[in-house]
Amino acid sequence: MKKSIILGMVVAALLQTSCSEDFLNQTDPTKVGVDVFYKNEAQVKQALNGVYSQLQSITNTAYLAGEFYTDNTTIDLNPSDRGGAGGWEAFEFGTVNSGNGEIAAIWNNYYATLYNCNLTLEKMQGATLEDGARKEIEGQLKFLRGYLYFNLVQYFGDVVIVTSTLATPDPAFDLVRSPQTEVWAQIEKDLKEASTLLPAKYTNAADKGRATKGAALGLLGKSYLVQKKYAETVTTLKEVTTLGYSLNANYADNFDPSAAKKNGPESLFEVQYQGDNDLGEWSNFEYVFAPRVSKGAVTGYSAGGNGGRNVPTNDIINAYEKGDLRKDVSLKTSFTLDGKEYPVPYVAKYNYAHTIVNRTNTNWPVLRYADVLLMLAEAINEQTGPTAEALDYLNQVRKRAGLAALTALDKTAFRTAVLKERRLELAFENQRFFDLKRTMTPAQWAAFMNAHGAKEREKPTVDRGNVPFNSTDYVYTENEYYLPIPAPQILINAKLTQNPGY
Repeated sequence: MKKSIILGMVVAALLQTSCSEDFLNQTDPTKVGVDVFYKNEAQVKQALNGVYSQLQSITNTAYLAGEFYTDNTTIDLNPSDRGGAGGWEAFEFGTVNSGNGEIAAIWNNYYATLYNCNLTLEKMQGATLEDGARKEIEGQLKFLRGYLYFNLVQYFGDVVIVTSTLATPDPAFDLVRSPQTEVWAQIEKDLKEASTLLPAKYTNAADKGRATKGAALGLLGKSYLVQKKYAETVTTLKEVTTLGYSLNANYADNFDPSAAKKNGPESLFEVQYQGDNDLGEWSNFEYVFAPRVSKGAVTGYSAGGNGGRNVPTNDIINAYEKGDLRKDVSLKTSFTLDGKEYPVPYVAKYNYAHTIVNRTNTNWPVLRYADVLLMLAEAINEQTGPTAEALDYLNQVRKRAGLAALTALDKTAFRTAVLKERRLELAFENQRFFDLKRTMTPAQWAAFMNAHGAKEREKPTVDRGNVPFNSTDYVYTENEYYLPIPAPQILINAKLTQNPGY
């Protein structure tokens, strides 16, 4: 994938100009304009690759809300450098406000990607494409648009729906936030259409990792689950079970970036990264999540800067049952440097050998078959209680983890068991924030997070170096169930409304 949508450089010849007004109307000769691009399959696919590539920027910091803003992770605090206190640290301590730069980045990155989705969908209509290629590209773009809105609506609640580009800037100042019901309707529309256009598999090995029918149906099923449309959830996700997916025998294989295991049989969709080169497509989660002072003890390269972010909490460390094979894959509770052991936990599931410092080859999982099985178990239980079928879906995941099958649960106990299983199976994959919100009211969520915060204040997972907590740290209110609309967006467009409480 290309890192941007600068689609190439074309300098055919120096244009003849004269002292006329035509001199003012020249285009930049170093860039391809949208009106002369999008003419054939190669060009449209290049634009599509650019949209996929934008997912990397979105995913690189998705742990801020997906994990930090939950009971799963915390910070290896740097007492001498609090430069992140107003930005990324705010997600951990529940002090996010509308002026937070990370909030603005989330909004801007999503809508920039949506723009390019819409632009490519529009421009490809006039391109020379075979029917099969046209359907696949359209299906991928609609899946991506559905995925972007699936996240946006859960982050912000009501959001602006844009499904076409604007010929002039003026209409942008009249855009308003649409109710969540309309956003979910648009998500369902895009994903349903994508599921009819996309193949179960691609015939070309080079296309491995692109969105498929299974990805569209899996996300559609999850969309139904969030909306508590349980019958539709079950029907849709059961279709996924017929498409040839299976659990990896080894849990760690889901994250192994080697060519033989990347995008394996359990993967419905992953954000693609390519490391060990200078192409600009690498990931570096291993470094971002490594303890600050670990040097090369965790990453293997002492030259790489370690972020100390997304530290597994005492709470999640203690949540694993004895013998759970996922624990040692997902996290470590300490590291050893120069013969000394440091009791600082860290996320380990993205840690694999690589040849260039800070440039890893690890993808980020978005949808896995284990997720599908657990969603099916949950939806069936909500419909009819813990049937044998629901228990089987849940126990397939537990069996792979080396755990005993669960039996004789009532509906409430089964609901609790599924949520716990999701927490551990999908740990540090940015699922926790959405799972908590999906299963709790704003009041329940605030109470839950305040209880978590009280435990962290009383006994921090990682030593804070005598830095005291602020009075506002780990204090949550119901309004924080949604993130604030970025203040700059409201300054630009006064018709956008702010979420209550910000």
